[in-house]
Amino acid sequence: MIRILLATLFFTCAAGAAQAQLRTIPADAKRATMSHVQGMTVEIDGKRTDLAAGAQIRDVNNMIVLPTALPAGVLVKYMPDAQGQVWRIWILSPQEAAQPDATK
Repeated sequence: MIRILLATLFFTCAAGAAQAQLRTIPADAKRATMSHVQGMTVEIDGKRTDLAAGAQIRDVNNMIVLPTALPAGVLVKYMPDAQGQVWRIWILSPQEAAQPDATK
């Protein structure tokens, strides 16, 4: 009985810690509005570009989102890969959108 209670307590604490984790968006990520066009093509601030192979789109809960589920005109931060294709995308929460970009 005590083992079950301890296991329940452990998993409850672990779940709470996982929810409290903040995601880290690189300071040099670029801010833009983005929409899915078709397949692996997105539109960034009105310009069409391709997603890199293995590109990841993360929602405000840091869950992976498929390109077709990308809301139209959503505010994001993104990182290109070495070939200039979009490699990582973070959909911004209202709190993240309100923060100013890092100055260089």
